[in-house]
Amino acid sequence: MKRRVFISLGLGGLAAAMGSRHFPPFLNLPLVRDITCTDTPSEEAGFSLRFAATGDAGTGRSNQRRVAGGMLARWCNNPFQTVLLLGDNIYEDGDIVRIGEVFEQPYSKLLQRNVKFYAALGNHDVRTRQGEDEIAYSNYNMSGRYYTFTQQSVQFFALDTNQFHTKQNDNGATPWSVQLQWLESELARSQAPWKIIFAHHPIYSSGYHGSDGELRKSLSPLFKAYNVQFYLNGHDHHYERTHPINGTTYITAGNGGRNLRRVGESKWTAYADKRYGFITFDVYDDRLVTKAIDTGGNSFDEATTFLS
Repeated sequence: MKRRVFISLGLGGLAAAMGSRHFPPFLNLPLVRDITCTDTPSEEAGFSLRFAATGDAGTGRSNQRRVAGGMLARWCNNPFQTVLLLGDNIYEDGDIVRIGEVFEQPYSKLLQRNVKFYAALGNHDVRTRQGEDEIAYSNYNMSGRYYTFTQQSVQFFALDTNQFHTKQNDNGATPWSVQLQWLESELARSQAPWKIIFAHHPIYSSGYHGSDGELRKSLSPLFKAYNVQFYLNGHDHHYERTHPINGTTYITAGNGGRNLRRVGESKWTAYADKRYGFITFDVYDDRLVTKAIDTGGNSFDEATTFLS
């Protein structure tokens, strides 16, 4: 059943040169269904930005291609120019040799329409060269292991939560502590009304891996202090949206192609579903509308977050 809710929040302040496609020559893979966009795109008054997000997608198999087909179908009537990839972009081991099979082919129709993808690293991505090849791959648009960029009234922050599990150096410092210092500095200087963080590992989840209390202690105080409205992640292979928790909505969208897993409900769950798909975000001056979309391009969960 499709869900619509309305939320009100207060407002506080190898491969960089890979121009050619890396299509494995003899793969017998199902194609993303060929969709011709014939309808006039729908644009609502006051609409400034639309983007999409999906995670745990990089299998190159039929379920990923079904999701990619749903994204294309959605694009035809509701165009977006940005997609966030929430990690595990290349199964099983982050081997860049598979980039054609798991990215360039499934999303070819979107890439042809100049849709830009921005990736975060998942645990499978760092198994090969700590993800360096993915960072260097030009179509992932990663300016580093963690990075930030702004579009219209939204500032995005991509994190590498794999570093949360990295051991200390001899001097007691960790890559994660350095990353946290960077994040707080960037959040403190941000003037964007909307702040959205995307990474791989969940902070709140009712799925297989579940919530991570230690990661929550590390990140959530920053979210509250600097008015971060959304944290997006994959890792658990389901869709789940929380009620706002201290002003932040946490969305798990690891339903982009890898085998789905069962998801339950927690006291903070607003909606959860074991269903393939992706999410879209429509940004207005005073509100942001999130929609969970299935492989047919249909919305099955919807929420509106207001700035005040």
